[in-house]
Amino acid sequence: MAADRRPSARDSAAALGGAGRVGVVITDYLAHLKVERGLSVNTLAAYERDLADYAEHLGEHGVTDLAAVVGETLVTWLQTLPERGLSARSQARKLVAVRGLHKHLRREGLAPIDPTRGLRLPKFVPRLPELLSFEEVGALLRAPGLDTTAGLRDTALLELMYATGCRVSEAVGLDRAQLHLDRGLVLLSGKGDKERFVPLGEPAVAALSNWLSAGRVQMLARLRKQKGAHVSAVFINQRGGRLTRQGWFSRLRAHAKAAGIARPVSPHKLRHSFATHLLEGGADLRSVQALLGHADIATTQIYTHVSDRHLRETYRRHHPRA
Repeated sequence: MAADRRPSARDSAAALGGAGRVGVVITDYLAHLKVERGLSVNTLAAYERDLADYAEHLGEHGVTDLAAVVGETLVTWLQTLPERGLSARSQARKLVAVRGLHKHLRREGLAPIDPTRGLRLPKFVPRLPELLSFEEVGALLRAPGLDTTAGLRDTALLELMYATGCRVSEAVGLDRAQLHLDRGLVLLSGKGDKERFVPLGEPAVAALSNWLSAGRVQMLARLRKQKGAHVSAVFINQRGGRLTRQGWFSRLRAHAKAAGIARPVSPHKLRHSFATHLLEGGADLRSVQALLGHADIATTQIYTHVSDRHLRETYRRHHPRA
């Protein structure tokens, strides 16, 4: 499987379908992850790609039974990853997927040993997240305007994402019942369907209220076929369906360009900016962890490096003997 081409879900499914008994066991494991652990569609797709890659390697080396895999087989596979140009981060992600598979087989009594025991993840230096400045966020929030229904919707969505640091899937999947604007709260459903209440600031409440009471009503009224409209969805498209991740990516890029932001802007960059701006404003790490919906505080700690950088710059600018 070539390193410079990311296989699609269809490619991965086809690879597993042609991998015989190994493919069947992996498919069962993916079903277990979906049902028992409630992983998101995107996370499951990533697991499927990585395990299909592993199954392909096993097939090339004549391994037809996962219970027969030994440490030497895994080491051989791991050695191929840097040779294919995969970064340490990508190597680590693949090993996590394979380690989970073998642990599951051992736990279920389907394999005598777990051959991944003792294997260490490749070391990598975490990339610091790219951020938007306060000024860039302000320009981006103003970019959609309020003179069209699409502008009202996009302003509300931008305000929501910057106010809560939510993931794009959480934002476009939001239903009206999850909004509690009278209390200034939104109920977000994160990875593994874990729910958390996150407060909304006044600008976000106002933007969402405007969209729901004016823009969304007008957009639905213009639709010829109301029957197909997602009446529960907060953010709908011009056809009445739920706004998609891809549709929002496209809209966000256009708004960033209109705001004069030359760098690439993504929904995740808004999430990074939310977290960092909170820490720079004095928020504690545990609170930011809860707001972001991180299960492990280690995931949140990357933002302390960004915040430290801000503190160093502030020190250099203002301390008389810096």
